[in-house]
Amino acid sequence: EVQLVESGGGLVQAGGSLRLSCAASGFTFDDYAIGWFRQAPGKEREGVSCISFSDGSTYYADSVKGRFTISSDNAKNTVYLQMNSLKPEDTAVYYCAAKITTAQAMGVMTSPWYAMDYWGKGTLVTVSS
Repeated sequence: EVQLVESGGGLVQAGGSLRLSCAASGFTFDDYAIGWFRQAPGKEREGVSCISFSDGSTYYADSVKGRFTISSDNAKNTVYLQMNSLKPEDTAVYYCAAKITTAQAMGVMTSPWYAMDYWGKGTLVTVSS
């Protein structure tokens, strides 16, 4: 059974940092892409970052480029999202999601969010001003 479990969310002041983790089980990363999405209250879910394990490509939304970094520890079957210089507008529930694909990361993240195959339950990030 495929499972994704996010952790690492919390309350942080603007300018601070958090590292989110997405622990995967039931599959290995080969031929998958793992994406981070977020959904703020009253807003649509949006793609934040993605890593495609078929070619190692990564993707970042313009709103987080230069501040967020996606990485992985394949031995731990875990994907991380390092978030620096956090802003109040980064406040949202952050989800990780997996898709069986050989597409590049940008292709995955420019597709509708509901095209992902598996989802975690999310972790809340709150950035205070």
